[in-house]
Amino acid sequence: MTRRIAAWDSPVARRLLPAVEETAEHTKLWWVAAAGMAVRGGRRGRRAAASGVLAMAVAELLSNGVVKQLIERRRPPAEWIPHGDVTDRPGSSSFPSGHTAAAVAFTVAVVPTWPWAGAVCAAPAVLVAVARVHSGAHYPSDVAAGAVIGAAAAALVRTAPRSLSRRR
Repeated sequence: MTRRIAAWDSPVARRLLPAVEETAEHTKLWWVAAAGMAVRGGRRGRRAAASGVLAMAVAELLSNGVVKQLIERRRPPAEWIPHGDVTDRPGSSSFPSGHTAAAVAFTVAVVPTWPWAGAVCAAPAVLVAVARVHSGAHYPSDVAAGAVIGAAAAALVRTAPRSLSRRR
């Protein structure tokens, strides 16, 4: 599956996926989305943005700070990737995809507060996941694990305040 996704050679893939990959670096895409929601969405936009950013931070902590440290996995072999993006890959463990974890966490956390904005964020979140495999940075299972971590981080952010207030 990794080879098939990496070999996807349509004009759309050649133009769109590297651009998505670039905007997802250092979570720039999600910070811009959060700023846009906060500025244009009023109170609901600010709440959605705050939830998204917090969930993204938790997902990155879990994926990059915990799981990547526990599980060492090499990146897909360079010979599987038939295009130039393979030269610019991280040196850290392949498992899980922190980019995907952040994208899914942000998106899933936004949905309960502002469903329309969450739906808009879903498309780039999926593209981030595909781009991570297409570039040779991850296996599909790394992306799937990142998505699970992101969804769990969003659920944690959503339920933690209520759980804490009930204990008081």
